[in-house]
Amino acid sequence: AMASALKVAVVTGSNKGIGFAIVEQLCKQLGSSWAVYVTSRDEARGADALSQLKQRGVEPRFHQLDIDSQESVDRLAAYLKGTYGGLDILVNNAGIAYKGDSTAPFAEQAEVTIATNFWSTLRVCDALFPLLKPHARVVHLCSSVSDMALNKASPELQKKLTQPMSLDEVKQLMSDFVARAKAGTVQEAGWPQTAYGVSKVGVRLMTYAQARDVKGDDIVINCCCPGYVDTDMTSHKGPKTIYEGADTPVYLATLPPGIKQPIGEHLYERKVVPWAVKPDFKFV
Repeated sequence: AMASALKVAVVTGSNKGIGFAIVEQLCKQLGSSWAVYVTSRDEARGADALSQLKQRGVEPRFHQLDIDSQESVDRLAAYLKGTYGGLDILVNNAGIAYKGDSTAPFAEQAEVTIATNFWSTLRVCDALFPLLKPHARVVHLCSSVSDMALNKASPELQKKLTQPMSLDEVKQLMSDFVARAKAGTVQEAGWPQTAYGVSKVGVRLMTYAQARDVKGDDIVINCCCPGYVDTDMTSHKGPKTIYEGADTPVYLATLPPGIKQPIGEHLYERKVVPWAVKPDFKFV
């Protein structure tokens, strides 16, 4: 068969951690009629991940991708278009988090974290959404930290955040947050002091806006919290394995054609988590 007959899945930031487990599970579930791509910033790490995955009995492919680089994102888009004529599954897993004991100034943490987790995820969407084929599935890795951030925000900001928001309004909100972090006025604006939490509020609101805006034949966009997973990002403190963390993203990436729900939702352990202020909120 010609390569273009293959269906294609791309997982960003997948040379290790949850992304690595998502690639492995997709390969196992989707089988040989799919080309499943490991991507990473670093070619050598990508090659290493590929050989580890082959040892685990699966045969993904590799393409370099640094979501912070427009040039790198454009190169992947051109490659997918030229090789396969499109894309069937996109899992936006790449992201960063400063450690709790980081001494980096909050302004820097806000700028860098929002730049990668929000703006670079959006950069990938802008480049790859035009390639989505009928029945495509998109999954953004979000976090229950977004719920925590909402519940710690001022009542005024909570009201704003829980109204339907256009993508342009979400962008403005993220720009505002970074500007305030630089000016030292984050708390006056009603935001909690968490760059990672606010970046994931951005991803969640982006998901809601995209699910309303993106037109196509049965294209389904959702986001999810993988849970607290034992990865480099959590300094290996999380109780969940990477495979447990991969479960909900893989479930959303493989939703069957014509599904009516979940669409444009945030899920945790395969269940929809409403975007609402919860007076009795407990962080999972």
